[in-house]
Amino acid sequence: MKRTILILLLLFCATTLTAQITHTAQGNYDKNADEILKKASKKIDNASGVTFTVTMTNKDSNKKATAKMTADVIYQQGKYRVTFGDNVIYCDGTATWHWNKDANEVVVNTITDSQDDLMNPGALLANYTKNFKAKYIRKESNGDAVIDLTPKKAKSYYKIRFIIGSNGIVKRMEMHNYDSTAAEYEVSKFNTAKVTLNTFVFPQKENTGVEIIDMR
Repeated sequence: MKRTILILLLLFCATTLTAQITHTAQGNYDKNADEILKKASKKIDNASGVTFTVTMTNKDSNKKATAKMTADVIYQQGKYRVTFGDNVIYCDGTATWHWNKDANEVVVNTITDSQDDLMNPGALLANYTKNFKAKYIRKESNGDAVIDLTPKKAKSYYKIRFIIGSNGIVKRMEMHNYDSTAAEYEVSKFNTAKVTLNTFVFPQKENTGVEIIDMR
């Protein structure tokens, strides 16, 4: 579930364009998708930070909803805080703190270079050409853009689809898995926010009774 929740962080922004694909020696280069994702990278890394709410729905092979959860996120240039239920995940760009309030414990881990970029939206958007093939699919009648990312290396999923509003905000993301299951993410309450470095670090001084399990 932790991975599922953090995947939602890679969402955000763009402008809709007319589909255009330029062929290169290294394969198909989708100019539309590239321009949109570059804009997305800039927007999500807003200097003042962004906040948003994501509702995640997991579906089985028959597309029937099997689980649903809502998470509130604060994000700024590779740092984030995700709150869902009795859990809070902090990331300052180098380490993560997963606070399980029900268990009264915090598990600390170091972010490594080998870690999946899905856990770091800034890295995913910055390095998507290395890890994914992007394709601009279409522009919907309401102005929404549809873009697909397919992983270059084997993953449990074969496609991530973005639905991006004409206002430049990602409205929806769909992760399609090889076992025919899917995870869908609806984004709402996307706003700018003022944050400090302490926003992305577990407040240990204010929670001295919590057990710290440091895996670094």
